[in-house]
Amino acid sequence: MKALKFTLSAGVLAAGLAALQPATAADHASILMYHRFGENSVPSTNIRLEQFDAHIAELTSGRYHVLPLPEIVAKLQAGQPLPDRAVAITADDAYLSVLTEGWPRLKKAGLPFTLFVATEPVTSKLRGYLTWDQVRQLKKEGVTIGAHSHRHPSLPGLSPEKAREDLETSMRLFEQELGERPKLFAYPFGEWDAMSLKLVKEMGYSVAFGQHSGIAHAKHDMFWLPRFPMNESFGSVERVRQALNALPLPVSDVEPADVLIRLGQTPNPPTLRFTVAPGIERLNQMVCYTGQGKPIQPKAVSGAERRYELTPAEAFTPPRDRISCTVPSAEQGRFRWFGIQFTVTK
Repeated sequence: MKALKFTLSAGVLAAGLAALQPATAADHASILMYHRFGENSVPSTNIRLEQFDAHIAELTSGRYHVLPLPEIVAKLQAGQPLPDRAVAITADDAYLSVLTEGWPRLKKAGLPFTLFVATEPVTSKLRGYLTWDQVRQLKKEGVTIGAHSHRHPSLPGLSPEKAREDLETSMRLFEQELGERPKLFAYPFGEWDAMSLKLVKEMGYSVAFGQHSGIAHAKHDMFWLPRFPMNESFGSVERVRQALNALPLPVSDVEPADVLIRLGQTPNPPTLRFTVAPGIERLNQMVCYTGQGKPIQPKAVSGAERRYELTPAEAFTPPRDRISCTVPSAEQGRFRWFGIQFTVTK
């Protein structure tokens, strides 16, 4: 009953926010990603509590529609409309601070939440992580539980056999401990390649998420959906507001088809190519950057309408790098955003 009550309260909250301003039908959503809450000794994966409190204040300001991630996914897959500025909140790994700091704040604010659990540290009762009893408690209280592998490996760095073994172990533990097979998957480190993407599909997951910035939308590949990572360095209210107000930059025919770079075997730096969907304006104002903040000049491909290519000036280094492209929209203060992550391995 508790989970049902929370679901209803979240729905009431969403309805209340919708009443504060007209909700334009949209086909996209922003997804925020966290790891640790208030664990200030690990700033690269932590959000300070004062930062997180400011995020919640922004999320509950009446401008946004915070919805359960499964609802957003279902509507994207079915081509059903979402309210403009739809948002989902997620966290990876199952650190204890999710239960002690993150979830109490979200629960008090009536904000739905998804936790992607890496099963090995939970099963081993590793210090600083949740236990299975605590995961069950969160699930009972309305938290959606997704999968995040077993040992949290870089899946592209494993053989297909080892990757399958890890994911099968994770799935078996979910069935044993929670009595169900999760449908949502988040790649460890946000790293995927053609092999791991194919394997995640074969395992029966309906959708998978990375850790690269961008907007999830109906025409995006459902097995490398973007999320906006939040940590101490990239956790200002201004950045959150930018992410929550972003729009999709829909592209197709993305090359290379496989984002795995093997040093000495695969072209590095990679040349990214994509075709922007019709109707997107101001493409002459497109700006692109690597994950290190280095600019990349997008170039229109001759003879191919709305197709662009861009090559970073420097080779990517292990373990990963990203490319993000934005275009200002006609709506004041909002940007269209496309991102992709490359995995770099020996």
